[in-house]
Amino acid sequence: MAAHSACDFGGGKAEKLALAKYRQTIWGGRVLNSQFTDEELRSQGRCPLTPEEIGLLLAALGFDNSTRLYLASHKVYGGEARISTLRELFPLMENKKSLASSEERAHIKGKASLLAAVDYYVGMHSDIFVSASPGNMHNALVGHRTFENMKTIRPNMALLGQLFLNKNITWLEFRQAVAEGHQNRQGQLKLRKPKQSIYTYPAPDCMCRA
Repeated sequence: MAAHSACDFGGGKAEKLALAKYRQTIWGGRVLNSQFTDEELRSQGRCPLTPEEIGLLLAALGFDNSTRLYLASHKVYGGEARISTLRELFPLMENKKSLASSEERAHIKGKASLLAAVDYYVGMHSDIFVSASPGNMHNALVGHRTFENMKTIRPNMALLGQLFLNKNITWLEFRQAVAEGHQNRQGQLKLRKPKQSIYTYPAPDCMCRA
């Protein structure tokens, strides 16, 4: 999702140039919200969460280094170096490569739909699901898990963006703000509003009232 936003991800001048080139290739230079500064985008909750930010979110919500994570992603922007902090916080992190045998991986190598299906399957059978940013996979999984009454954390992107911009906040203050800001964002049923996707918000259209 890095290429789909106009956000800066803290990688310095080299990263900015690389992202600009990638965005030019993918979108012809047209990136939504590019008229805003990075700080404005983050405070509005329009930037995907980085692996480090996901790690801090989970830690603030009470998950510790005994928590098993599955990283559902084809390729993380920045590679292994970018997820090193997340791995330090959650050393029991897995992905398709670490869980599947070489024979199993050979069957799905280069097959994008099958690779995505594996991520979807694991996401649907996980105790808890959280996504770094909205997208087709996120939207479908959130709706499916809501239908099945499964815990799904919806990051409060605007709140997190503002907290991460606050360089003077203490860990205790951060943890308290995150906990309070996510009390009603952990899978509680929300009725679909006009123009919202039925796949993301299956109630009331696809769910009966008891």
